[in-house]
Amino acid sequence: MLDLVAKHLFLTKGKGIHEDKLTSFEYALRDAGIAGTNLVLISSIFPPHATLIPRNEGLRLIKPGQILFTIYSKNQTNEPHRLCGASVGLARPTDPAKYGYLSEYYSFGQNEQQTGDYAEDVAAQMLASSLGIDFDIDKSWNEKRQQWTISGQIYNSSNITQTTKGDKDGKWTTVFAAAVLLV
Repeated sequence: MLDLVAKHLFLTKGKGIHEDKLTSFEYALRDAGIAGTNLVLISSIFPPHATLIPRNEGLRLIKPGQILFTIYSKNQTNEPHRLCGASVGLARPTDPAKYGYLSEYYSFGQNEQQTGDYAEDVAAQMLASSLGIDFDIDKSWNEKRQQWTISGQIYNSSNITQTTKGDKDGKWTTVFAAAVLLV
């Protein structure tokens, strides 16, 4: 039987600019280091017992043409100076035998911190609800962190976020953020 449960996961991001929208996306994938692969977009579960590894280690483990299971966010604009962002949030439980959550979020007009915080909040909210923890996404970060600490069930949360302003000459600008799962 084929075991497709990921053993490792890494986070990556990139941006690309080109006159053509699709080529701009290709350049963002190149910047993220995964352009030579076949991406499969999957839903948002951090597998039990999977380890989060550094980007450079993850990139060394992939091969050209490989099918990569990913949770990713992308955003594109051809409006000069328009701020756009893409983020993947991550929340893991204390118990490594339980699964965690990843979330995808894209934005216009939000800086890197705002975009990343929102993606991270959504992932933590999904994890909290699966663990039976009350979670109010409208509370401030410090209040939520206090709540997570009190519950003792959420190990950590983080995000990978790419933001940039649209090209000044109106070329397509793409931002991309991903969690790549390696089986």
